[in-house]
Amino acid sequence: MQDLRACARVGSARAALIAIALISGSACGAGSATDVSGTYWATEYHANIQVVGGGELPLTAEGKAAYATNMAGLQDGSIVDRARTYCTADGLPRSLATPYPFEIIQAPPGQILIVHELNHMIRRVAMDEPLPSYEELVTVPYFNGHSVGRFEGDTLVVQTRGFKDETFIDATGAPHTDMLETTERIRRISATQLEDVITIHDPEYYTRDWQARFVYTLRNDVRIDDYICGFEHRDLSLVAGVRRP
Repeated sequence: MQDLRACARVGSARAALIAIALISGSACGAGSATDVSGTYWATEYHANIQVVGGGELPLTAEGKAAYATNMAGLQDGSIVDRARTYCTADGLPRSLATPYPFEIIQAPPGQILIVHELNHMIRRVAMDEPLPSYEELVTVPYFNGHSVGRFEGDTLVVQTRGFKDETFIDATGAPHTDMLETTERIRRISATQLEDVITIHDPEYYTRDWQARFVYTLRNDVRIDDYICGFEHRDLSLVAGVRRP
């Protein structure tokens, strides 16, 4: 009888160890599924941001007036595109349309860094902090806003607010206010592709929330290079839509 009880205890211990191993394996699998780190590069570029579903930007009357002012000013020189003249950060979502490579670094614990070659932009996504309110951020705006993130399955969800209102939505001068809020859903859609779908919320300039989608190719053979305004940089001939000098 004692032998039987001993065998039963051994069997139970083995079952527990197997269960722990299975749980650990699942956890490891989940960790790898949420790994979005790497160097990425777009294969196409659009100066005008492309709205998911097609059509024009859903601008309010105030938004249309601001857009017309920006386009006219950029054309006659009365408004300066500071991101291209002084290498300030592009802000969101314009930075997502970059024809230059960027790197996602999932370290140290508690944050994700997105390092852009263009203008040496660095976005810090806090993974262990709540997103401050608009009232808390309005006195300390950033070009790229303040971002916090979390994983929902294999998707990195990034919420951002607290933007400077002197950046543009895209290279044509599409406007936004300092009340802009964005939500990005970033995930790998294949072994070599990363998708970023961004939702724009800015009720003063847009009649509804709208989305843009960007897809990048994993390029771990590429290294982020130096970037200085006014100087030649890497060859962008493989990125469709980039205007040649």
